[in-house]
Amino acid sequence: MISARDAEAAVLTALREGYRHIDTAQLYRNEAAVGRAVRASGLRREQVFVTTKLWNADNGYDATLSAFHRSLSELGLDYVDLYLLHSPMRVDARLDSWRAMEDLLRGGRVRAIGVSNFGQQHLEELFAACSVRPAVNQVELHPFGTRRQLVDFCQQHGIAMQAYSPLTKGTRLRDPTLVEMAARYQKSTAQLMVRWCLQKGFVVLPRSVNPAHIAANTQVYDFSISDIDMAKLDSLNEDYVTGWDPTRGP
Repeated sequence: MISARDAEAAVLTALREGYRHIDTAQLYRNEAAVGRAVRASGLRREQVFVTTKLWNADNGYDATLSAFHRSLSELGLDYVDLYLLHSPMRVDARLDSWRAMEDLLRGGRVRAIGVSNFGQQHLEELFAACSVRPAVNQVELHPFGTRRQLVDFCQQHGIAMQAYSPLTKGTRLRDPTLVEMAARYQKSTAQLMVRWCLQKGFVVLPRSVNPAHIAANTQVYDFSISDIDMAKLDSLNEDYVTGWDPTRGP
């Protein structure tokens, strides 16, 4: 877990480097730090897109409303751009949480609502019960875990895919195929993986507290990966995940 001090410094550095989407969550315990960095950046509130998430322990209609207002207070903001259900693991309460999130959306304190770590089965359950479909599904995505079936399903239903851990938390950055390809493009393997996500149409969420890495992750708009190399990167898929994977649960 990143300390509040490091989180605030990283977010402020990111905003100064041109990032405009900041992702946090109750679970990360750094919402207050994110809010301080947004205010210290000198940017207008509408220039920064802020996402936070509802943790499992606060699922349920009333608990969700209370948790959201705590998050808003921690952030020190008037509204949140995107509020996500962090996982589908609370089978007993996730639909009640979604109903509360729909009401928050109608009330105007949230600009969009979505989910994280939802599999197709969870989304189908939600579609059958909801008034508002999720705008986003945030899951782990990278060439070593492409989730093609889930991505296809979400895109067919107009759900944007957000990619967390797009750099595999560093565990695959020395893969020989990546190293060879990155050298040809005169980019780092991390930049290559970020660019793969962008060309897939994903909203990519690289995380770092290193100022040099934060800057480098933005330097991905001056090249394109060829169709042949994109297919080669796709072929690296091994359904790899770096941590939990609630998408497969009930």
